[in-house]
Order: sequence, then structure tokens, then C-alpha cells
Amino acid sequence: MATQQNSSGAHGVPVTFDDVRAAHARIAPSIVRTPIMHSRTLSRITGANVWLKFENLQFTAAYKERGALNKLSLLNEEQRQRGVIAASAGNHAQGLAYHGARLGIPVTIVMPKPTPTVKVQQTEGHGARVILSGERFDDAYGAACTLAEQEGLTFVHPFDDADVIAGQGTVTLEMLEDAPEIDTLIVPIGGGGLISGAAVVARATGRPIQVVGVQAELYPSMYAAMKGVTLPCEGDTLAEGIAVKQPGALTAQIVKALVDDIVLVAERDLETSVSMLLQIEKTVVEGAGAAGLAALLAHPERFRGRNVGIILCGGNIDTRLLANVLLRDLARSGRLARLRIRLQDRPGALFHVARVFDEQQVNIVEVYHQRVFTTLPAKGLIADIECETRDASHLERLLQALRKEGYEVTPIEAA
Repeated sequence: MATQQNSSGAHGVPVTFDDVRAAHARIAPSIVRTPIMHSRTLSRITGANVWLKFENLQFTAAYKERGALNKLSLLNEEQRQRGVIAASAGNHAQGLAYHGARLGIPVTIVMPKPTPTVKVQQTEGHGARVILSGERFDDAYGAACTLAEQEGLTFVHPFDDADVIAGQGTVTLEMLEDAPEIDTLIVPIGGGGLISGAAVVARATGRPIQVVGVQAELYPSMYAAMKGVTLPCEGDTLAEGIAVKQPGALTAQIVKALVDDIVLVAERDLETSVSMLLQIEKTVVEGAGAAGLAALLAHPERFRGRNVGIILCGGNIDTRLLANVLLRDLARSGRLARLRIRLQDRPGALFHVARVFDEQQVNIVEVYHQRVFTTLPAKGLIADIECETRDASHLERLLQALRKEGYEVTPIEAA
């Protein structure tokens, strides 16, 4: 059993390779050994040889159930009878609730009050008791700690726990067994549990495997801790699964000892990666799950020519959010556009402009008229036309054709 008190690896860290191997033997019958596949298309695009580990295919659609199950499996009988508690509004909650129900261990999850109803329902659907407390995660965390003491429950931390870290390390254990040519691991970092387990395994192979963490630019908590700088951690990130303001004490110790580097990625790279994985690999990932590919896109020279293993760590993304990401990507690539065209307010004006779209074989999706809220003369008209094109060059040909016909046209850029 990996514990903070008595387990120390070769680098003086509190989790050993033997802990990870023991965790894998313990949990393997009850988790999915997810596939790892080489992506020829992503390799061509990025210049690296890319392998993808599809942890979004776990039953709860995230790797988190590995660490949760390992922790649950190590409880003594009294702890099992009393039950466990966690503060989480995401994948940790669902993984703990699912395996707790499967093992007959009562699970309590404390979530902030603003948690989306669908996440509450999903967690309750796995048999957990859900308590809503406070407005922020820190409030829920404090309430969970208080309740754990009051009711004698075992607190299961989402990342800063040696048994949880050992469980998360089983992802990399499988990766390097199934794709031994991997020489670089790109691992998303929130609190640091996944990359801590990955680094322990990588260092035990006896060969030079680079371990590179990736964080969203809006939440660079581990990056700042390792670089000795102070950076803000705030904002609405697509990668909410790794939006952690304070890394763990154990995980920070392991990352400092074993991880080679940490890179940051922008929101646009995360959005592009979610879209690419759906379009190219036909797989749905959440923002955090796309962070590894985002690092490849944002830092191509850093990884060019290397055999890179990427963990698609989760697939729990809101469908409306996914739709927005896909539409924004279409707009940025020129396949979906909104054009603002100045017309004269007279019969046939729309017909004539639509004729140009027809000649260029561009599909019109929506048309919006604006006569009142404009600085144009009273007989002026603004028409916003949403349209579908094949690519950016097709859109440019449409713009040229409209201007040739004398129309004043302005593309409305996507953010």
C-alpha cells in the first residue's frame, strides 16, 4: 500500500513503481484497459509520431475512476462500513460514486451550489449522496472535511493522496506496455495526480522518457509553483477539469522531482484540439482531455520528430458547449461565415445579392435584416448573412465576387 508515511521511491517521492504495479493488479479486473492507437493524421499535422490513450472510454468517461477505485480497495472493513466522502463537481465524483456503489461502500459527494443539475443527477445516478454547499469549490471542500470528521467518513482527495496517485499511474503503465516506442509523455495537469503517477512509471523504465505537463494559460498553478513565479489563476476555461488554483503538496513534490517541463496552452488551442479529435479520430473529449494535443499544436518545435504519448483523460463535455466549440472552429477555418452587407432598401435587393451566393455555390444558412439600429440613412439596409463554404479560399472568392458587384461587405470575425 502506498502511504505518505512509509513509501518512498528512488527519487525520494512518496509513490513507488511497485505501488503503481500493485494498484494495477488490484483494479485491472474492474476498469477498462483502454486502447492506445497511433494517429497517422495527427502525426502528419504536428510533425510528431502521436499515440493516443483513450481514457475517455472508461465507463465514467474519465481516468479518475482508477485512483478512486485503488483508494476504495485499500480501505479496511470499518472504513468501508462508514463510507467515504469527497468534494468534487466533476470526474472524481462520478468515478468514486460508481465504484463505491459497485463495492457496497456508501459515498457522499459535496458540490458547490452552482453545480449544473446534470452533474448532480449523474452523480446521484451512481448511488451517491450529494450535498450542495457553498458557492465555490473551496466552500464545498471545507464542508466535506467538516462532515468527514463529524460522521467518521474517509476523505478521498481527488489528487493529493498517494493511493490515488498510484491508481492514476496505471494509465501510463498500460501505455508503455502497449506502445514501448513512446519517448515523450504529454500529460494534462490540474492538481497533479495524473502526471505524478505518469512520472513515477516513466522514471522506472530505465530509459530516457520525457514527461511534459500541460496546463491552460488561465490556470497555470503548477507551472507557477515549479517556475517560482506568481501568476493569476482565474477565468472561464474550456479545460475546467484541470482548472485548479492550488496544486497538491504531494503532487508538487513529485512533479518537482520527476517532471521535465510544463507548457501552457491558450483557449483557442484547446478548442481546436477538441474539434480535431472529433473530426479526425471520431472521439469526444472534454477540454482537459484535449490539452495534450493542444500542447503539440502550440509548441510544435518542442515535440517534432519525437514519439509522443497523449492521454485523452476525459470525455465529459456538455453537448451545448461542444456544439459551440465546433461552430467556432468552422468559423475560424472559413467554412462558416457571417458577412455584413450594405444594401439599398428596395425590392429585389436580397434577390440580387443571393444570386452572387448561388453563382459561387455558397449555401446561405441565415439572413438577418437591420433597418433601425444603424447609422445608415433611412433608406439604407444592413443584411447579416450566415453562410457555409468549403474552405477559406472558397470564402475569399465569394467576397471578391460580392465586391466586384459593387457590394460593401465586411466579414464578422470569430473570436
